Amino acid sequence: MREWDEARHALGNAGMDATHRAFVGLVTRLASADDASFPALFNELLDHSREHFAAEDALMRSSRFAATGEHIGEHQRVLAELRAFNRSVKGGRLMVARAYVRESLPEWFDLHLSTMDAALAAHLRKQHAAA
Repeated sequence: MREWDEARHALGNAGMDATHRAFVGLVTRLASADDASFPALFNELLDHSREHFAAEDALMRSSRFAATGEHIGEHQRVLAELRAFNRSVKGGRLMVARAYVRESLPEWFDLHLSTMDAALAAHLRKQHAAA
């Protein structure tokens, strides 16, 4: 995954941007981690993602975001993938998890950020402006 790019990744919501910046940092570190540090970092990514997604889920519910169900469903799908890969990593099988971190996860994040998260950030800005 590329490093955090303010112009490309920032959504204009300080909380979401800070969380996403941390996510990108973890994925970047994992992509180049050695075998000894990969398991702990992968577990850290799983923990971060649980908290990240729970915070966004709460924002969507409290703000009555129209696409809450779809967005939460996507979070649950990715968490299930991360949990499955984490079981493999704990068993010493790193190769497939490494490929996921280097290829699938960055592509998913870029698409998710530019669609679902961007829509949520716009919804929150609109609500804030109306208040």
